[in-house]
Amino acid sequence: MPVKAPKTSRHLEVERKFDVVESTVSPSFEGIAAVDHVDKSPVESLDATYFDTPTHDLARNKITLRRRTGGHDAGWHLKLPAGPEARTEVRAPLDASEHDVPGELRDIVLAIVRERPLEPVARISTERETQVLYGSDGVALAEFSNDHVTAWAAGDPEAPPAEQEWREWELELVENDGAGDTELLGRLSNRLLDAGAAPAGHGSKLARVLGETARPDETPQPADPVHRAVAEQVAELLVWDRAVRADAYDAVHQMRVTIRKIRSLLADSQDASESSGIAWIQDELRELANVLGVARDAEVLAERYQQALDKLPPELVRGRIRERLVEGARRRYQTGLRRSLIAMRSQRYFRLLDALDAWVAEIPAAAAAGGEGAPVTLEAAYQKVRKAAKAAAAVEPGAEAERDLALHRIRKRAKRLRYTAAATGAMRVSEQAKAIQTLLGDHQDSVVSREHLGHQAEAAHTAGEDTFTYGLLYQQEADLAERCRQQLDEALRKLAKAVR
Repeated sequence: MPVKAPKTSRHLEVERKFDVVESTVSPSFEGIAAVDHVDKSPVESLDATYFDTPTHDLARNKITLRRRTGGHDAGWHLKLPAGPEARTEVRAPLDASEHDVPGELRDIVLAIVRERPLEPVARISTERETQVLYGSDGVALAEFSNDHVTAWAAGDPEAPPAEQEWREWELELVENDGAGDTELLGRLSNRLLDAGAAPAGHGSKLARVLGETARPDETPQPADPVHRAVAEQVAELLVWDRAVRADAYDAVHQMRVTIRKIRSLLADSQDASESSGIAWIQDELRELANVLGVARDAEVLAERYQQALDKLPPELVRGRIRERLVEGARRRYQTGLRRSLIAMRSQRYFRLLDALDAWVAEIPAAAAAGGEGAPVTLEAAYQKVRKAAKAAAAVEPGAEAERDLALHRIRKRAKRLRYTAAATGAMRVSEQAKAIQTLLGDHQDSVVSREHLGHQAEAAHTAGEDTFTYGLLYQQEADLAERCRQQLDEALRKLAKAVR
């Protein structure tokens, strides 16, 4: 049976844009050592319709979505930020409808657009003259485009759209194995500047057409550092949302980390005790983290067992242990990921994002009045770590389950202290709290792993399989947990010193 072609493809785009006047003469690239020859391509006529929400939510997040005809890459293009001068372009083929955005592309930005419609906001026509720059090995290095642009912004449907015209240059590295020569990009850019160009005053053609409405949100930041930190983490949440939808490596983990940061910061915010909405947000964030946790826990176990088994001599890896531990965990990860994506496409998730946006948009009452608000004290958060540490020390010898839970409480409280310290600039405290969080995170992973190994060993034994390797891995996990416990007291002393 033939393999079905993927509906979308991804490309890394590294480019710079330049403003030029109509009389500016295109540059020569002769004399640049890396460039062996230049080929000119026939002039292309490109016609693109750009889509966004009525309030230009994509544009404010530096994202563009268009349907373009003409040229060698005609189709739907979704461009996402990927660095200072880089964007990830997701492409989908043209379909019969001119105004229905492909579901695969809409899903990528679903956390931004939610239930709002995507409709045409601009039309841009470009007459493009392209030169392809090649190296001595015949490999394309970069493309220089001389664009004559005509554009119309969608406005009052009763009035004809205002027409804009301009000329601009684009310089784009040709993607080779996911990496481009940024040094070459600099040399080529200097040649364009010498020819009379100036760095573009806009990030994209659409940004120039839409003007002020396309600029990233520049709302004044609140004085409260915790409130400001929440705003930053909500923006991070949208980034990791896209990564999870793309099933990028470690994306589920990073999205959960961001959720935990938001929860911790909200608990320490100035208006936490005054806003009933915060309790609801906290509950929803906790539930979302739990849903993501199914995939994350399986991901951790799959990597953990893969690495542990690879380190063992082959003669010690017996039975169907790889199938049960590694492949089984990978299957559970895929199941967990599917459940996560279902949750991330739900109205419940959209309402949570709406609530976070609303909270971020509100400046705390103390800050609005001109004050800094009640300062966030590290002492209260640190005392919770100390209290948890004392409770763990008081656990009777032999009560392993109770001890493990007590150590897990220390980890959670150290994590909250870490985020609070980072938000208030106490970086040394944050670093030491992170060290405890990492140490006890390894311990907790060992607890979960040993429980899982016990269940899998029992299933293997029932099936008549060799269970020797399960016992070997179990002992390794137990030894790791013991090392973590032995290092805890010193880590707590360093934290106390940092707080003082």
